[in-house]
Amino acid sequence: MPEQELMQTTAIARHLDGILEVEFSFLHTEAIAGELALLSADQQRFILQWTRRVASTNIQLAFEFASRAHQALEIMGDEMISAWCLHAMDIYDRSGLHPAMEVIKDLKGFVEVGHLRANAALLEQVSPVLGPFIHGLSGRKLSIEEDSIAWTDGEVLYLPEMLARLESEEENFQLYKATAVHLWAHTRYGSLNIDPRSLLAGYADQQRALQWFHVLETLRLDAHLQRNLPGLFRQMRQLQDRLGDGGWPGWLMQQAGGLQTLSSTAHDSLQLLQRLYESPPPALPCYAGEMDLVKSWEARELRLLRDQARFRDALRVMADELWGDAPEQQLPEFSLQEKDQPNDPDELPELELIVADQVMPIPEHVRQLITSIQLDLTEIPEEYLAPAGEGEYDPSLLEDETLDPDDVWGGVYHEEGAFFYDEWDFGRQHYRKDWCVLRELNLQPGDVRFYTRTREKYRGLIHSLHRTFEVLRGEDKMLRRQPDGEDIDIDAFVEALADMQSGLEMSDRVFTRMHKDERNIAVLFMVDMSGSTKGWINEAEREALVLLVESLQILGDRYAIYGFSGWARKRCEVYRIKTFEEPLDDTVKANISAIEPKDYTRMGAPIRHFTRMLEEVEARTKLLITLSDGKPDDYDHYYRGEYGIEDTRQALFEARVAGIHPFCITIDREGAEYLPHMYGRANYVVLDDVAKLPLKVSDIYRKITS
Repeated sequence: MPEQELMQTTAIARHLDGILEVEFSFLHTEAIAGELALLSADQQRFILQWTRRVASTNIQLAFEFASRAHQALEIMGDEMISAWCLHAMDIYDRSGLHPAMEVIKDLKGFVEVGHLRANAALLEQVSPVLGPFIHGLSGRKLSIEEDSIAWTDGEVLYLPEMLARLESEEENFQLYKATAVHLWAHTRYGSLNIDPRSLLAGYADQQRALQWFHVLETLRLDAHLQRNLPGLFRQMRQLQDRLGDGGWPGWLMQQAGGLQTLSSTAHDSLQLLQRLYESPPPALPCYAGEMDLVKSWEARELRLLRDQARFRDALRVMADELWGDAPEQQLPEFSLQEKDQPNDPDELPELELIVADQVMPIPEHVRQLITSIQLDLTEIPEEYLAPAGEGEYDPSLLEDETLDPDDVWGGVYHEEGAFFYDEWDFGRQHYRKDWCVLRELNLQPGDVRFYTRTREKYRGLIHSLHRTFEVLRGEDKMLRRQPDGEDIDIDAFVEALADMQSGLEMSDRVFTRMHKDERNIAVLFMVDMSGSTKGWINEAEREALVLLVESLQILGDRYAIYGFSGWARKRCEVYRIKTFEEPLDDTVKANISAIEPKDYTRMGAPIRHFTRMLEEVEARTKLLITLSDGKPDDYDHYYRGEYGIEDTRQALFEARVAGIHPFCITIDREGAEYLPHMYGRANYVVLDDVAKLPLKVSDIYRKITS
């Protein structure tokens, strides 16, 4: 559409008919076109552009937007209309068409919320900050999820989508932080370890009893936070002042003084509740959130079953590793003892695992189980220290939650250890939030003899590569214009002589000096393990990796190798072949030998995951090298073609912004058609001979690090 050209009704209808696919959707666009014809050319272009972007998500949703666009322009600016559309599409991703349609239809409601959002803190924006902060506190690792109110079940901190009670975004963020920390304190200091049936027994007004218990526990937790997080507690008091929250009444502080001692527990709150029940409970502070003791208790009961099963099964695994097939009656007993008396009574005691009077190292996942059990029961019961028998527990208690294979796209997916990544939707020109679920998996070790055979097969090439990489490692660079050195820099000397003859001061930087740079490189190889690599391609990939790692051993650079595959957005998978910390040992060689074709090639989420990994590595130069046989592809049809290419391109752009250099090595003869768009014209190579692969990698190293 020509710039600044005002369109008439017929032209607008023609554009709408194409965007909304009226030939198949049977939507009628005449009335909408008539309304848009009354707008300016800029407004027409703006509305048609957003109709197209929304239609890339859902045509019916786009039709509803277009039918309300004229009204929206009367009460909202362009920026708010854009936010309105993006919010509706995010709701569509999370909850489906009907809730998204409600967002579009409730135009005035969004305007009211939109004014609040101007100074609000949004959960989606603060979660990346709050999550690591909460994880840094002691206790169980808690996740953050959205709900209409703030509360916790002991495993998840539920927080509202938006907080806008204060005048600035920063102040509302501080309120989020205070609320999250207070909910964390519920889990850390035992507020949820009360059976609601015992709490409510004997009270005619159970709601009042619950309110009083919440008040007393909030007062008790405040004392813990004041002792252990004094800076944050001062901020919490300042938030109360800004919101006109007068704090606790004096008579309550006199009655509840015992709750502020180090030794107080939730049971002390229960006892005090009996005395205060007849009085009306005071209002809670702004950061207190809510309590749902019934749901919290149910979650605690399930968690105790799971933690006991996993802890005892972990002891079984440790016993098998230590004593193998020894008769059960001959196995030494496990016990736990406090390592040191905590300096702070608020701290959980650190426990040591004792077997046959020896201190055993405790794996991190077992230590987390111990912490979780301590939080729920204060100590580890004796029966937990008996290793589980083979098959004693239902496998569902020992395994992480997994996807329902019949539900590839829909439903809620949660798994301990899963990573959630946004995905770029080029049609809407915006990210789908937390759209992909990725897991790191281990490979079943393969036959190390494959590695040995490959070394023998390419013995001559490996010897040649060793010499090439030795040269690369030992390269000296000539530094010019130095104040001292081994030789004269002719160009610099001529310039200095000319300066002297013209009356200027002669520079003393007229020497050259050879300098050996210390290499500081980290490289991560992401290896395509999709089904299309079956046969000779898989063989070529594995042989190439053997040659690569043999060559990289000479350089001494840090490197990691991961495979990637998956099946739709909820099952993106990466496979550990070699981490940055692992040496090249028989385990890694067996992993290389075990690489085999899996499913599809959804590349965006793995690239984002590997980018995050490389960001955590200290190195001057960081490389992400893809070894693949084709373009991005997946089971769900929309990822094929332009959508997948654009998402991969955006993920690679994010990597470059993070200071990572992406490069692709492919054996897809059609790669030149799409790789320049994804990687850039100088950042890929198409090969048809595996023997060239390590040589090309050395060229990449030479080019990037010179």
